[in-house]
Amino acid sequence: MDVSSERLQADIETNAEFGAIDTDEGRGRTVLTGSSADRAAREYFVERLEDAGLTVSVDVIGNIAGRWVPPEADPTAAPVAVGSHLDSVPQGGIFDGPLGVYGALEAVRALQESDITLDRPVLVVSWTEEEGIRFDTGLLGSAVAAGVTPLSEALSLQDDDGITVEAALEDIGFRGADTLDPAGWDAWFELHVEQGRELESAGASVGVVEAISGITNCRVIVSGEANHAGATQMYQRRDALAAASQFVLDVEQAARDVANTMSESAVGTVGNMAVSPNANNVVPGEVTLTVDVRDVDRAAMDRIVDSARASAARIERDRPVETEFDQYRLTEPSGMAERCVSAVVAAADSTATDMMRMHSAALHDTANLAEQTDTVLLFAPSRDGISHNPLEWTDWVDCATATRVLAGAIADVAAESAHIPE
Repeated sequence: MDVSSERLQADIETNAEFGAIDTDEGRGRTVLTGSSADRAAREYFVERLEDAGLTVSVDVIGNIAGRWVPPEADPTAAPVAVGSHLDSVPQGGIFDGPLGVYGALEAVRALQESDITLDRPVLVVSWTEEEGIRFDTGLLGSAVAAGVTPLSEALSLQDDDGITVEAALEDIGFRGADTLDPAGWDAWFELHVEQGRELESAGASVGVVEAISGITNCRVIVSGEANHAGATQMYQRRDALAAASQFVLDVEQAARDVANTMSESAVGTVGNMAVSPNANNVVPGEVTLTVDVRDVDRAAMDRIVDSARASAARIERDRPVETEFDQYRLTEPSGMAERCVSAVVAAADSTATDMMRMHSAALHDTANLAEQTDTVLLFAPSRDGISHNPLEWTDWVDCATATRVLAGAIADVAAESAHIPE
């Protein structure tokens, strides 16, 4: 069994033309859910699925699935599903998402052309609104399929112009009537670019993810008093930005402490801050900031959040300001299924592919599916760790190598006729 690097490259490069942007370096694209570029990308994908003999369906939130039933397979058996997404961030790269979608399709084509016997159908899936740019809610299609987000809530989400998800999907002809039920799948595989430097640094061609970091976000408001920057003496000031600056440093120190003593993969970031009134001659009266905490260990995440909460309380005691602390989002860490991880390892070994075990600090649709079925996430190297950028690049040979491992792992799991999903 082998994959066609030329066929895979042609599909990804054709997909790159949808929403293509002018850029001095690299290759970029902007494909937002419900846009004309999204419609073109979806229509091409459907065409390629049908060309490969797959039966295509579109579900109620626009997720696309192509179903292949191997000749020897039981058509009623729980399928093995594989895929990723086709949407992008504004001015993003050409591999983030499409490698997983077209790698999945190429894996199926390679299996079709092999003499391997499979016991289960295989689904190739492209999820809606993974990036969450237009409607401000990422992983949306998989969240609906997995029951994390109610369909009515998802369809009613609006963009900045008041257009709903439902209207946007209807406008491009991809508001379907079918359903996807991950709880009825035997397993799920996703191939993605790493968006980091670990594989490149290690000289490895494929990464198998054993856990996906959880993420929690906190909103903190520091309230002081806006006043004239020249006429307000230092002892009279209630400077919200000075107090918020101390909080930012405290979060950084808390994350460093937890990474050093508890979980080396733990991270904490204050990446957004709104200062009011934000004028050079006014003492800042209010600051709103967000904290982003991630790790594969929930206890480590909680430790950083607890430290941040304590910092806000301490600053309120020590300075003439008030603070509000709201932990408004929590996504639990996700462990991958050992049998799926083992299948990837075995496929890498059988093809003499350098592979490393790792975790994912970024969320992917796989995180939504981990509670519904057995899952695993594979990574291909990202040059210089760059992603969400026209300079994003994964060498074609690495794309093909990762797809070859993916195909082998699918074959392994899809031949497990005795496995019964829990």
